[in-house]
Amino acid sequence: MRFLLDDAQRDFARSLDAMLTAADTPAVVRAWAAGDPAPGRAVWARLAEAGVFALAVPERHDGLGPLPTELAVACTELGRHVVPGPVVETVAAAALLDRLGTLGDEATAANWLPGIASGKTAASLCLISGPGPGPGSGPSSGAGFGESPYALDADSADAVFVVDGDTVRLTEAAGPVQPSADPARRLSRPRGGTVLARGPQVPAAAAHAAEVAALATAAQALGLGRALLARTVAYARQRTQFGVPIGSFQAVKHRLADALIALEFAEPLVHAAALALAAHGESSGAEIAAAKVSACEAACSAARTALHLHGALGYTEELDLSLWIRKARALRGAWGTPAACRARVLAP
Repeated sequence: MRFLLDDAQRDFARSLDAMLTAADTPAVVRAWAAGDPAPGRAVWARLAEAGVFALAVPERHDGLGPLPTELAVACTELGRHVVPGPVVETVAAAALLDRLGTLGDEATAANWLPGIASGKTAASLCLISGPGPGPGSGPSSGAGFGESPYALDADSADAVFVVDGDTVRLTEAAGPVQPSADPARRLSRPRGGTVLARGPQVPAAAAHAAEVAALATAAQALGLGRALLARTVAYARQRTQFGVPIGSFQAVKHRLADALIALEFAEPLVHAAALALAAHGESSGAEIAAAKVSACEAACSAARTALHLHGALGYTEELDLSLWIRKARALRGAWGTPAACRARVLAP
């Protein structure tokens, strides 16, 4: 099994990196957190033009996929640039609808998937009662692989899908935005809605969607951790103490090396999980759970190192670094808590 990216995948990553660097994503994140989604939707449209969302949609519905490895590559770059919005949830909703289509509900899939592929439909997904983890990162969201009452960015999404047992609903309203560890992750409780699908096929489709969401979250965390480490290394080269850069101190080198090693170990797990999903169309869950816990713990380690080595400067909200640090903590519990992921890996 090949864990290294090929030339086309690396070129795709570089093109997304260049595009997002030019988009000034920190300003986009701050606007999104303040309730102004316009700059974020402009970035969303450019991502759609690059084919990011089409990677989660099958060709029969105007997509390019599903291509889990390329999707992981894209989500890594989105995490590197802390792109806001329900990217993971849109991808997971596409997986849910696609699986419902293959299990017999083709009409619902055909109604929504082309819009997701084109970027016209930003979707959120909430698993209130189902087999998969939820998107919550707020104060009551420690549901792990159980239930979550929250939908991410329901106030700005074009469609919010809710899975409750064997029923899929399209919600008509969402409650007020709740506090979150990351202000750019706007959480609210979906209300009411129209039944789109009901039956024994729904839990199976929801389980698949949860796995895709966990993989995309792991890839985001991997990119986020890489960005935190790069910013901290650059700062350690610039900041001086006793007349020399702090990066020359042995203790600082060890902290940075530990963060790098954690990320280096997480990356092949993310790629292996994506390859397993691409090869079989589904996963035992253990590969994705291992990737999720490894990548998110590595991102949190990089965040702690960044905060420590930036000193008091690292605590300031005005510093762009805070956008990455806050997101690292939120992703850790989103779509699979560390405890739930470890339990999934150890399950017989």
